[in-house]
Amino acid sequence: MRIGSGHDSHRLETGRPLIIGGVVIPFHRGLVGHSDADVVLHSLTDAILGALALGDIGEIFPDDDPRYKDANSQIFMQHALTRMDELGWQIVNADVTIFAQEPKLGSFKQIIRTNVARILKIKDQDVNIKAKTGEKVGHIGRAEAIACHAVILLQNKN
Repeated sequence: MRIGSGHDSHRLETGRPLIIGGVVIPFHRGLVGHSDADVVLHSLTDAILGALALGDIGEIFPDDDPRYKDANSQIFMQHALTRMDELGWQIVNADVTIFAQEPKLGSFKQIIRTNVARILKIKDQDVNIKAKTGEKVGHIGRAEAIACHAVILLQNKN
């Protein structure tokens, strides 16, 4: 078995869609990044790459490469999943914590969970999504950014 951890954060800005876990969340601001800035998929991609000792998302998909400008983060995830499969590993479970003062994500957690499970090709029951506020402290608490931490457990298929 192997465990991987991933973290990502992006600032919020008017004029961008808010995409979290591959789900468009209705909100007047979105995350700023070279790609679609999906903190959940970026964190999970890094967690998988970390468990496989394959570096991180920025090494494989540099943020100065024009091919990834406004890219759907599912392509990053698909790359990590393909490498995982090629190396003979499979996902046991994923645990994700999203840090956002705004918007409130409670009503979206199940939708995000189902979509993340679909992307990872595992059951909903093997994905956990938590949403935490910043309690008005720091860049998260001032609603300037959203962050995510993900942990993933892999097991060898053999």
